[in-house]
Amino acid sequence: MRSLLALCLTLSLVACQSTEQEKSNELTTNNIAPKPLYRDPGYDGTADPIVMWNPMEERWFMFYTNRRASAEGLSGVAWVHGTPIGIAESTDGGVSWTHKTDANINYPYAPKDEPATYWAPDVFHENGVYHMYLTIVPGVFEDWRHPRSIAHFTSTDMLNWDYVSTLKLNSNKVIDADVVKLPQGGYRMFYNDEPDGKSVYYADSPDLYTWHDQGKAKLQSRGEGPTTFFWKGYWWLVVDAWRGLAVYRSTDLENWQQQDSYLVAEPGTGKDDGINGGHPDVIVEDGKAYLFYFTHGGRVGENKGKDNYETRRSSIQVTELKFDGEWLTADRNSPTRMTLKQK
Repeated sequence: MRSLLALCLTLSLVACQSTEQEKSNELTTNNIAPKPLYRDPGYDGTADPIVMWNPMEERWFMFYTNRRASAEGLSGVAWVHGTPIGIAESTDGGVSWTHKTDANINYPYAPKDEPATYWAPDVFHENGVYHMYLTIVPGVFEDWRHPRSIAHFTSTDMLNWDYVSTLKLNSNKVIDADVVKLPQGGYRMFYNDEPDGKSVYYADSPDLYTWHDQGKAKLQSRGEGPTTFFWKGYWWLVVDAWRGLAVYRSTDLENWQQQDSYLVAEPGTGKDDGINGGHPDVIVEDGKAYLFYFTHGGRVGENKGKDNYETRRSSIQVTELKFDGEWLTADRNSPTRMTLKQK
């Protein structure tokens, strides 16, 4: 009887261990981010991601420019205008995403007879208030020759955004704000100034409301979509250089050294990842850093150089950044295991 009881206990223990191992294997598998990470189910033109934790809804939000890739009858670059700001949400640590809604942008100067154009949101949280710095183009146009500005909005729920002001920066064609808190106090905004060869400029603020332009950042090359973060003892500035992502590092946010190589420049093997990555965001958590970027996955093969739905559509991808002791690397073909935590 004792032998039979011992055998039953042993089998029960083995069964429990097997069940726990299966759960562990399932968890590991489910933590691998898919390729692509996200496509918008409406316009299918997801670009310029910014990833933020929403404590009110206890889930991760992804804000993005929703280019109108699937809209028919639009000539020139009208499909990149009239764009809303989409919001996707994730309840599993950023591995899977579903479309939630478009951000409600209460902009009082939107055109009366056509939609305003909203690009490249940056969202920054401070003292219970969410601040959005949003690129705005005053209408829908077929070319790139029209003014654009960066406007400031605030929100308490990350869904409804109230207009505060339009920033006075270096020119009347500025895009792609990115805000970081300075270690000595105050805030810095990096942005792209288009008339100056699409160079990166910056402005400083004591309070997130009043901004003072400081001129061109000390970078060795041009680019757009700057994103700034602190990791591994350095400030990093990653910039869309149109052939991959240029990387700069600094110890003071003033003087920058450029990395020789570019991130996500060589085509990847994953779905929609066979072309260079653009306009990034980076999330740093528990010593790890995750690079979110977008791709035009259809701009390959026989579609390369053409203008059609396949070349207009875009996707969000993610890969983990690595630090080799000096600079950043990213293997976009390696599985990205990610579970962003609740904040």
